Amino acid sequence: MITRFAPSPTGPLHLGHAYSALYAHDMARAAGGTFLLRIEDIDQSRARPEWESQIYDDLAWLGLAWPTPVMRQSDRLPTYAAALDTLWTRGLLYPCSCNRRDILAAASAPQEGAAMGPDGIIYPGTCRGRPRTGPRPQDTALRLDMRKSLQAVNSKTFYGMSPKHMLDDIGDVVLCRRDMGTSYHLSVVIDDAAQQITDVVRGADLHEATPIHVLLQHLLQIPTPAYHHHRLIRDDAGKRLAKRDDARAIATYRADGATPADIRRMVGLPLSSG
Repeated sequence: MITRFAPSPTGPLHLGHAYSALYAHDMARAAGGTFLLRIEDIDQSRARPEWESQIYDDLAWLGLAWPTPVMRQSDRLPTYAAALDTLWTRGLLYPCSCNRRDILAAASAPQEGAAMGPDGIIYPGTCRGRPRTGPRPQDTALRLDMRKSLQAVNSKTFYGMSPKHMLDDIGDVVLCRRDMGTSYHLSVVIDDAAQQITDVVRGADLHEATPIHVLLQHLLQIPTPAYHHHRLIRDDAGKRLAKRDDARAIATYRADGATPADIRRMVGLPLSSG
């Protein structure tokens, strides 16, 4: 068994991160497997070295250990580009110049309705018919043509979701953002395969994204790991924790004198990982 924890260095880790990291670490340890750390820093506009350093510090304080060197997504852009080239050559991507306002306006038209998917408003397909000529463009967003992609694979379900629901409830997701050269959906499946991850531990908030990742694994002919979607850690009002909620940051609890055992109790995990 190989599990991983893959945070983004865009803010302090909070109790929700602690739960996910400890859960993945404990699962691997109980099975005699390996726990890996990966830094998902493709959003260079928000990633900061100091947040990355604090990730290492907080996780080590919690008692977690992992092999080094740590995989960092910013080092892997050529790998993502190669995957995009493959999908482009197969006719499964198309360029999209729509901004969020354009998408909202088109999706809110009376004949459409503004349905929501895992990435927000489901894309109404405005740019789907644009000509695709020459090599993959480098200066625009690229979307996955969901209908063509589903036709390209021999599968009736994707993590329990039918092709019809993939079309209706997910739509043409972005696989390459203009300012990143990739996207979360693309990079996470490629990196999980590269690290031979057997079991993905993630929050329930990513449950709707998992069918996208399974489809991409089919398209790229890479293994599909087992997925474990755990409960979310929430604040006293029942709201899901976010990085801007510094009051729940691991570093804040540390500064107030909490111990790693206290953190385990707060998130409802046993003190011994077996």
